[in-house]
Amino acid sequence: MNQPAARPLVAVILDAARPYDRLIIGGVAQYVREHQAWSLYVEEDPLQKLPDLAHWRGQGIIANFDDRQVAQAIRGLSIPIVGVGGGYGWYEPESGIPYIFTDNQRIGQLGAEHLLSCGFEHLAFYGYPRTSTNAWSEERAAAFDACCRAVPGRDCRVFTGRLGNARRWGELQEELTAWLADLPKPVGIMACNDVRARHVLEACRTLGLKVPRDVAVLGVDNDEMICELTDPPLSSIDQSARRIGYEAAAALDRLMRQAAGAAAESPPLRVVVPPIGVVSRTSTDTMATEDEAVLHALERLRADPWHRPDIAALAHEACVSRSTLENRFKAAVGRSIHEEFVRLRLAGLRRLVTETDLPLKAIATRTGFRSVQYMTTFLHRHTGLTPARLRAVERGRVEKPAEGES
Repeated sequence: MNQPAARPLVAVILDAARPYDRLIIGGVAQYVREHQAWSLYVEEDPLQKLPDLAHWRGQGIIANFDDRQVAQAIRGLSIPIVGVGGGYGWYEPESGIPYIFTDNQRIGQLGAEHLLSCGFEHLAFYGYPRTSTNAWSEERAAAFDACCRAVPGRDCRVFTGRLGNARRWGELQEELTAWLADLPKPVGIMACNDVRARHVLEACRTLGLKVPRDVAVLGVDNDEMICELTDPPLSSIDQSARRIGYEAAAALDRLMRQAAGAAAESPPLRVVVPPIGVVSRTSTDTMATEDEAVLHALERLRADPWHRPDIAALAHEACVSRSTLENRFKAAVGRSIHEEFVRLRLAGLRRLVTETDLPLKAIATRTGFRSVQYMTTFLHRHTGLTPARLRAVERGRVEKPAEGES
């Protein structure tokens, strides 16, 4: 009786103690479940995450090139390797190793758009001091700053501090509270990740600042453990780390097939994965304007993001002319009423498509579209993807659209 062929062994060399890395590992695991591809070596202890490469007999590696020890240990190995990370670190483009990384510029833009939509005139970014591996923080800050300053009347301040981790917690909080106390209020702050955002929330508590009334706080990673346990719950950008893991596994699968002599298309050398979007929670649930007409219009838009607003009726309800409402809305929010309607409608539609299993016809009905075709046209115009493709991509898998889900 023939024994089944042994499944290839793949090492996933990431730090399972870090939220971002855990999500990437989850994306790799999802690929393996769907394709029954490999046995995985994943070491939960970050100090022991490298296998004994001198004696290890695996067929492939997915590695974090933000880790110098990892990059040095796997350099020169003759087995297929795929790298992941934040776009910086010890990855060498001339190595020919495929590299899957985060779209840091879009993350910064999303953060700015979200806080601008809350009406903040004063905005700020809290990042990390520059090292060889975390220039992604600087890239997010630059995109955030540029997006904020493109809106007339907005100012932005960027702060990193001297300390990159919380080992010297007292000193870190001392310099952070000094910066925070000096900012004009109310202010919308984007932190480069959820950990840094938690530091801002602690500094607000020390200073007696109310979140989100005085300071709205937005993080990155959407680490649910951090976001739901903070007080108040933290809004965060989901940067699609699971998809990074899935794409890395798909690229490694191709390389391993090639190494085994099978016909397989070579994966691209660089893949930039866009973020999914902002997951809004209490820490940014505010509107930083005292203009009652604008607040009324925003309240109506947020209550019903599915139907095109009657701007003349909104102006009449606010006892102002249509042109006055339009001008005051754009001055407060940084975009027109119609642009804000499109932004809210798109964000809500994306959540329903990616976070539920509702049939597309049911989603179209719920979101005010006359048909799946109209919904598809709207989504494709703003994302370049059909609903079925968006659902597949952001869940980390490629699937054939169901009948009628073009």
